[in-house]
Amino acid sequence: MTGPDTPTGGRAPHLPVLLRALLDAVAPVEGIWLDGTFGAGGYSKGLLEAGAARVIGIDRDPLAFEMAKPWAGAYGDRLRLVQGTFSDLDQLAGEPLDGVTLDLGVSSMQLDQAERGFSFMNDGPLDMRMGQVGPSAEDLVNEAPEELIADILFNYGEERASRRIAKAIVAARAETRITTTLQLSRLVEKCLPRKKPGQSHPATRSFQAIRIAVNDELRQLFLGLEAAERALKPGGKLAVVTFHSLEDRVVKRFLADRASEGGGGSRHAPEPEAREPAFVLTPKKAIAADDAELAENPRSRSAKLRVATRTETQATPVDRSALGLPKLPEAF
Repeated sequence: MTGPDTPTGGRAPHLPVLLRALLDAVAPVEGIWLDGTFGAGGYSKGLLEAGAARVIGIDRDPLAFEMAKPWAGAYGDRLRLVQGTFSDLDQLAGEPLDGVTLDLGVSSMQLDQAERGFSFMNDGPLDMRMGQVGPSAEDLVNEAPEELIADILFNYGEERASRRIAKAIVAARAETRITTTLQLSRLVEKCLPRKKPGQSHPATRSFQAIRIAVNDELRQLFLGLEAAERALKPGGKLAVVTFHSLEDRVVKRFLADRASEGGGGSRHAPEPEAREPAFVLTPKKAIAADDAELAENPRSRSAKLRVATRTETQATPVDRSALGLPKLPEAF
């Protein structure tokens, strides 16, 4: 996967972010692993070569499996590919797991293809659907109410000019339907100050927000974390790589909640009942790319890896309100 929308030319365009750090953090790699965001297959290959007995690769994008055909067969029955979303990973796996990896965001292979509509670097149809089904980004920007578009841009993209951009989108679509990435990118650019050297493209946050909404990514993430808790054996590892603060906040709060043993009451409220933790943070803090990886793969600059180890405590539902998920409609 990759983080912000960046040109994908140059060295190693599909280099898995933080793979070496992940393998070090979960070592020894053994047993049955699930790669919930198969993409170009970098994590699955890494896990198999590091010692995993079998890997189950899940992706909602059928193109991922088409692209894997030239090499996947070399692993025989050690690699099983399943189309679906990682929110259902426990059901799709069908067996207890020794490890789960989730590499969030949009994959570099999706960014590479202008016709998928993820990138503002290349003009293409305004699509952004990871699974290639359901309402597209074009449907969202042309049909959603102005207030909802503004809320999506603010909550999912942390875009301060969200209302200005939403107003411009609604005005533009009244004249002609917005159908391409370049149309949308230019609209956003006109609403923001000129880009300064070293700054990200003005459309970065807006494209991120719309992509998250189209693919229901935050709800999928929450459900995927719950599914991983249900699927992992005691001692199993959960490793999640995030690329922006919104998704990292969800992962961090989920793991903090599941690693808690209770306590924290105040004189105004009774102390909550202590519970045994479902995870132990291993390590306690997020892991970032080192200098070597930054030089090798600049897309890793915003990435964070969080790793936790499953305990024997029974999986239980999580209070979603504690995770800080934006309150938006699940569909537009």
